[in-house]
Amino acid sequence: MRGLANDATGLYHAPPGTGAVPSMLHIHPVPAFSDNYIWVLHDEAGNALAVDPGDAEPVIAFLQTHRLRLTGILITHHHLDHTGGVAALRGHFGDIEVHGPAPSPFAGISQAACPGTELRVLGRSAKVIPVPGHTLDHIAYFIAAEEGQPPVLLCGDTLFAGGCGRVFEGDPGMMYASLQRLAALPDDTRVCCAHEYTLSNLRFARAVEPSNEDLLQRQARDSATRDLDLPTVPSTLSLERGTNPFLRCAEAAVRAAATQHAGRELAGAADVFAVIRSWKDGYR
Repeated sequence: MRGLANDATGLYHAPPGTGAVPSMLHIHPVPAFSDNYIWVLHDEAGNALAVDPGDAEPVIAFLQTHRLRLTGILITHHHLDHTGGVAALRGHFGDIEVHGPAPSPFAGISQAACPGTELRVLGRSAKVIPVPGHTLDHIAYFIAAEEGQPPVLLCGDTLFAGGCGRVFEGDPGMMYASLQRLAALPDDTRVCCAHEYTLSNLRFARAVEPSNEDLLQRQARDSATRDLDLPTVPSTLSLERGTNPFLRCAEAAVRAAATQHAGRELAGAADVFAVIRSWKDGYR
């Protein structure tokens, strides 16, 4: 994947702030492994955070290229492809704080990010949202809009562009409730997920809603983006509400597709979610 310029995500293009406190927050998806993204956030002063660094090497390379200094790490959940680079980053940059869920099977967290609380992230407030389902310790970080910049959601493996994470440790009802918490965030929220699964997710979404014109247009746009070897993320929450079947379980077309697939009447949106999540697990 080609290198990312400072405005590669298209998030923020305003001129740098001139006050003592940096005013701009820049966000970059740094590719890792075959399809992971490690999100790097930084301010105008060159202070940076790494989110879910499964591998230290691409983070170190990115920071060196852009002359940034790592000041902290955010973890959404314990899976190795999100935590495997933490020890190496701390060894390279010093004893930096690692914020993450507690309790968690990952032992490298130094500061508990408790659900419902807020952290200071590069001079901004980040709300910690509990989103169990993919794992029981999964949390997301929501940075509210500020100074003309849109809100940002760092959601790990819970909400994906066009899809959602597999339910490994929780149950479908738990995962559905977690997604509903995220769906309640503002329309212009940038959805910063941790994998480039978009095209496969959209193929499944078309199987669920073949007549969704917004979905068809999105699939064409994102296919063109991937043809250029560029990230399809961040998405926006408004786009997800219109095209992501896992956020559309109350829609008649999604319910009808799930009912047909299940071969039975479904009790409600949470039941619809359980059916399409199981459907997606076996979809090829």
